[in-house]
Amino acid sequence: MQANKAQGPVVWPLLLTLIGVVLLLDNFLLLEPLDVTALWPLLLVVVGAVLLLRGDFVPDDAVRNFSITRGNVEAGALVVSAGEIDVRVGSLERDDRLIAGQYAAGARPDMEVTDKQTELYFDRAATSWLNFADWELALARDLPWQVFVSTSIGDADVHLNEIISEGGVVATGLGDIRVTTPLETLTPLHLQSTAGSIYVMTPVGYQSRITVQKTNMFGVQMDERRYVEVEPGLYIALDADPQAPLVDIHVSGTFGDAYLA
Repeated sequence: MQANKAQGPVVWPLLLTLIGVVLLLDNFLLLEPLDVTALWPLLLVVVGAVLLLRGDFVPDDAVRNFSITRGNVEAGALVVSAGEIDVRVGSLERDDRLIAGQYAAGARPDMEVTDKQTELYFDRAATSWLNFADWELALARDLPWQVFVSTSIGDADVHLNEIISEGGVVATGLGDIRVTTPLETLTPLHLQSTAGSIYVMTPVGYQSRITVQKTNMFGVQMDERRYVEVEPGLYIALDADPQAPLVDIHVSGTFGDAYLA
């Protein structure tokens, strides 16, 4: 694995410089008598600025880039427990890599290899509680993946349209789920949310079969130009290539809606 530390923001040094200048001017009587406690709103300013620039509070080593070479791995499993952090999963363009992207500092992914199968673990508990930087992961396209992503209040964007899926689960508490269906699913991919919306996007030509467990509090909104409900809760893509492999998705939720596009 190769990791590079991201460059830190300049907000903190600028804030310290500003406060130092103000205090010096006050000490040399160049300002009216100054109540230092009146400067506390600057803390809100800096917190807001850091969140806008970085997405987290931690300077210097908040995010690290990484990449892992493919080696002789022929199948992979990705396990992400992200808590309140947003997660984005996509596909790699380079065939010599197994996975690449960025993760929060202190949360170096664990990797286990058995024969030609690898499992990669990303755990929110290993990061600083002040760090809210998004996790971005890209997977090799030429091997099957199991994908397990869970968040509490974070969103999960999982775009598998160039990936062969061996199944898995994408689950959120309050966060939304956005999934682009895989190229093929060897076993069903399950999408679950307690109080978030679930968006399922099917690329043109993919043979998608989406089963939605509807309730009084969890319904379905679909693009009628793209899908047809062949029986209660079962939706089929209209523009599928008959030669395309089957993509099987199961969707369930407690509050909210599923959106098929």
